[in-house]
Amino acid sequence: MEELLLTGKYNLKSMKPVDLTNPTKEVIQAYFENAFEINESLFTGLKDTSVFYKCPDRLRLPLIFYYAHTATVYVNKLLIAGLIKERVNFEFETLFETGVDEMSWDDTENYRMGGTFKWPSIEEVTVYRRTVRNLILKVIADTPLVLPINQESPWWALLMGIEHERIHIETSSVLIRQLPVEFVQIPRDWKYAPYSAGEVVTKNPMIHVGGCELTMGKPMDFPSYGWDNEYPEFKTKVPSFEASKYLITNDEFYKFVLDGGYNKKEYWTTEGWKWKEFRQANHPTFWVCTKGCKGGCGGLICDYSHCRPEVFYGSTANETIVNGSNGVSNGVSNGVSNGVSNGVSNGVSNGVGNGVGNGVGNGVGNGVGNGVGNGVGNRVGNGVSRDNYKYRAIFSVIDMPWEWPVDVNYHEARAYCAWKGPEYRVPTEAEHHAMRGNQLPSGVGVQGDVVFNDDNKSNTNLVYGSSSPVNMYPPTEKGFHDVFGNVWEWVADDFNGFPGNKTHFLYDDFSSPCFDGNHTMMQGGSWVSTGGATSRYARFSFRRHFYQHLGFRLAKSVNVDDPLPLRLINTPVFVLGQGVAERTPSVHSQNIEKCYHPTSNAQYYEDDETCLSDIMELQFGIKDGNYLTQLYDICKTIVWKYNINNKSVVHFGSGPGRLAFELTKMFDQVLAVDFGARYIDAGKKLQKSGSLTYKVLPTGSHESNKCKTVENRNIKIPDDIERQKITFKQMTWIPNELHGFDLTIQDMIDRVSNVKAWLVRLWEITLPTGVVAIVSSTGWNKDKVQSIIGHRLGYLESVDFSYTATNGNRKDAVVTLWKRK
Repeated sequence: MEELLLTGKYNLKSMKPVDLTNPTKEVIQAYFENAFEINESLFTGLKDTSVFYKCPDRLRLPLIFYYAHTATVYVNKLLIAGLIKERVNFEFETLFETGVDEMSWDDTENYRMGGTFKWPSIEEVTVYRRTVRNLILKVIADTPLVLPINQESPWWALLMGIEHERIHIETSSVLIRQLPVEFVQIPRDWKYAPYSAGEVVTKNPMIHVGGCELTMGKPMDFPSYGWDNEYPEFKTKVPSFEASKYLITNDEFYKFVLDGGYNKKEYWTTEGWKWKEFRQANHPTFWVCTKGCKGGCGGLICDYSHCRPEVFYGSTANETIVNGSNGVSNGVSNGVSNGVSNGVSNGVSNGVGNGVGNGVGNGVGNGVGNGVGNGVGNRVGNGVSRDNYKYRAIFSVIDMPWEWPVDVNYHEARAYCAWKGPEYRVPTEAEHHAMRGNQLPSGVGVQGDVVFNDDNKSNTNLVYGSSSPVNMYPPTEKGFHDVFGNVWEWVADDFNGFPGNKTHFLYDDFSSPCFDGNHTMMQGGSWVSTGGATSRYARFSFRRHFYQHLGFRLAKSVNVDDPLPLRLINTPVFVLGQGVAERTPSVHSQNIEKCYHPTSNAQYYEDDETCLSDIMELQFGIKDGNYLTQLYDICKTIVWKYNINNKSVVHFGSGPGRLAFELTKMFDQVLAVDFGARYIDAGKKLQKSGSLTYKVLPTGSHESNKCKTVENRNIKIPDDIERQKITFKQMTWIPNELHGFDLTIQDMIDRVSNVKAWLVRLWEITLPTGVVAIVSSTGWNKDKVQSIIGHRLGYLESVDFSYTATNGNRKDAVVTLWKRK
C-alpha cells in the first residue's frame, strides 16, 4: 500500500505548528509536508484498495472521500485567497469538497454510500494528491513571504489547509477503527501504548479546585494559526468544584455495564435513551463481545457486527502490544504472565503467557493484573468474570486495557454520571481550563501554548498509536492527569462562540453552523491529535451521539447554589425536515436556567416564526411597491440588455421563493438558496402544493405586541408557473456544486454575518457570458462591493429602486451589476 498511496515519505512523527513570530518558507514547507505525509501513511493500514470504498459508519462517507478531501480543500481555499489562479481538477474539487454532517443517529445514508455510485479509482486520487502536493510546493517557493502572517494574509489559507488536514488525520483514524478488523493491517512502526504504567489504578479520587477567575480564548494577534471559534479572549469566573483525578477508565465503566446501566432508562436523557434503543447498544462501541451486537457500518457492510466469536477469539494482541525490550512483552518483567501470578497465564497453565513463552506476561509486572490489583488476573476481579469483553484498537482487537480511558459518546458519559449519583456531571469548558492550573499569559507568545513546548509530556502527536494508561503521564499542578492528550474529553457546554466571535471568509461555516445547541464541546486532544488540535486554545465539538477517541471524567459542584460556569444555547434552531428539536440540558443543576445564552451565530436569529412572517409578508403580502416584483422587473431588463442565455439562474436569499417562482417564466432551471431553514421549508411546501397559509404577526410581536391579533393569509402560486423548474437548497456557504449560471442574484448580503464569504466565489459560479446582480438596502454599493470582488468581476452599472417594508415605510435599495473579467 505504501508504494500505491505515498506521494512522499512514510512518516508517523508529527512536528510543532508554525511559529508566526518570524516564520520561514522552509518551516512552512516542512509543516505542510509533515501533515501530508502523516495523513497518507495512516491509510497504509488498509489491507487493500477495496477497503477505501467501504463505509465504516453508516452516517459518514467511504474512506476514499477522506483520502482525497484534504487535498481538494487546499485548492479551494488557495484559489479564494489568490495564491493560485487555476484549479487542478474541478470534478474532484467538487465531488470531494463536502462531507456529511448527520443531524441525528437515524439519518438516512448519503447517496454517495450506495452501491451504484462510482468513486474515482485510488490510482486517480493518488495522482491528484501528488499534483496538489507539487502545486503547493511551487506556491511556497514562488509566493513572496510578506510578514506578518495573520488572518488577512493569503498565507493564512495555506495554514488553514494544513490544520484541516491534521483534523482529518484524526477523523480517518476513527473511521478506520470502525472498519471490520479483517479489513485493516498494522502499519510499519505503529506502536500501541502499554496496558499498564506500572502502578495499578485502583482509585480515582475527586480533587478540589478552588474558585478562580481565568481567561479563555485566543488573542487576535497570537502568533499561530487558529480556527475562528478560538477567538477572542474571554474572561470568566469559576466557583469551587471537584473533578476526578483520572479520566474514567474501561475498568470503572465496566461496573456501569455490569450493573445493567444500558438497560436502566432512569440514567439516560430522553435523547440518549432513543439513541441507545436505536443502536441497541449494550456497551461502548469499541468494546468487543461475542453476542453479535448491532454494528454501525454502512453501505455494503451495513450488517457487519464487530461482536462475533471469530473476531473475539481471533485477537492479535500479543502480536501487536510488544513495546518493551529483551523479549519482555509491553514493558513487563519478573516472569508474570498477563496479570496473573503463580505461573498461570491468562487461563493457560504451565507458565506460558497468552502466546508469550518464558513466563513473560502481556503488559503487567510484579504479579499485578492488567488493570486489576492484588494479584488478580486480567479478566477476573472481585469474583466477577471479565472474559466477556475485548477492545478494538485502531488496527487490532486486543485484550481489554482496563487502565486506559473508556471511549464513549456524550449520552453514555451522561448516563454514567447519573449512575454515580445526582451530584455528578462532566466538567464545563471553564472548569477544564481551571484543571490545567497556572498557564503562561498569552502575551509571552508561543511559549505560552503547550503545543510549542519541547517538554510536552502527554499522549499526543502519535507518540503511541492508541490510548494509554490514565496514570502514565504526569498530572497538572492541580493534580489532574490527561488534561491534554490520551483521549478527548467531553465537557458540558454547548459549542458556541465567545463574545465578539467572528467567522473567517475563507471558511465561513467551519464553526458557526454548529452553534445550534445540538453540538457538545470536547477539550484536550487525543493520542492522534497533531498541530493546532493539541493547543491550549483548541475548541471542537460533536453531536452527542458521535464517537471519537473521546472519553470523560467526573465533576461536581462544591456549593450547589453557586452559578455553574456553563454556556448553553437557548436560541431555537429550526432544522429542515425536523423542526425545532426539544433540548435536554447537558447536566442536571438547580441553577440551569442561568446557564443559557443566545447563539453567537446571528443567522440563526432568523429561524423564528416572526422572521418567517415578515419575509412572507414582504414577498407575498405587500402589493404596492413589492420588493420582489420590482427586483423581477430589473432581472427582465438585465436579461434583455445583456443578452443573457435563459438556461439557469440562482437566487441567493430566496426566502420562501417569490422571485424564484417568477423567474421560471424566463429560465429553464431556477435554484433558490437561503441559509434560513424555515424559509426553505416554506418554499418547498409552496412548490409541492402550490399554496400555503401563513401567519401575519404584528411587527415586534415577540416583544411588545404579543397580545395583538394574528392574521392568517393564504398564498396561491398561479397555475401557469412551472414549479418543477425550481430547486430549493438550504446552504451555509457557496460550494463548488453550484456553477454554470447565466444570472447570479446575490440578495442575501444584508442578512449574512460575513459578507465577504458570500461574495468571493460569485465570479467562479457565473458563466463568462453571464451577469452577477448584487442587491443591498444597507449600503453595499459599487465601491464597497468592488473592494472585495473587483479583481475578478468588472463593474457594469447600478440600478436604484425603492420598496415598501413590512412596517409600511419606504426603503431604498441598489442592484450593482458585474461581469467576469
